[in-house]
Parts: sequence; C-alpha cells; structure tokens
Amino acid sequence: QVQLVESGGGLVQAGGSLRLSCAATGRTEYSYGLGWFRQAPGKEREFLATISWSAGSTYYADSVKGRFTISRDNVKMTVYLQMNSLKPEDTAAYYCASASFGSGWPPEAYDYWGQGTQVTVSS
Repeated sequence: QVQLVESGGGLVQAGGSLRLSCAATGRTEYSYGLGWFRQAPGKEREFLATISWSAGSTYYADSVKGRFTISRDNVKMTVYLQMNSLKPEDTAAYYCASASFGSGWPPEAYDYWGQGTQVTVSS
C-alpha cells in the first residue's frame, strides 16, 4: 500500500496563495505519480493536476491552468500544489491520490488516497 498525508491547507483571503504538500510513504515503488483533487460540499470530486514521479510530466484541469502548479521532490517523495490567485470558489477539501499508471491518467488509475486538507478562501 501507499500511504499519503496532505498538509498545508488553511484559511486565506481571496487573491492569496497556499502551497499544499502530499507526502507518500509505504510501497511507493507502485506509485507512478500523484494527483490532486478537490471536493466542495454538495459537489462532485474534481480533478486538478497530476504529475509523474520519474519524468515529472504534468497534466492540469483547464479550470486551474495558470493559477495552480504541481511539482514533486523525489527525494522526499512529496508532491506539492502551489495555488495562487485563490478565489472563494476554490474552497474545498483537497485530496492527493497515488496513480498506479499514467496512460491518460484515467480516474481508475488512482488507487490510494489521503485524508484530505481543507482550504477555505474568504472573500
């Protein structure tokens, strides 16, 4: 199994920034990459961004392109999500997930999930 622990959430004013971290432990050799998702109350889970461990290949949802940046530290086995120009509609629980493969990054690729970290953006 791959264990994931998110951190870095909190309360921020609109226009501000936050950096989320996701540390991976356990059988990380089975992890092809990590992705970030979010879920707001009453809404479906939304894919945000994903990155592969080896090549650092990234893929973003159109809704966050230009505002959010995903990166990784292979030594620390940690993936980051830098979020800039935050908006109240970015308020959600943010989750990271480990993908066992990356071909097209389909939802079924993500098989381990963290507990989430809350991000609240005030207007």
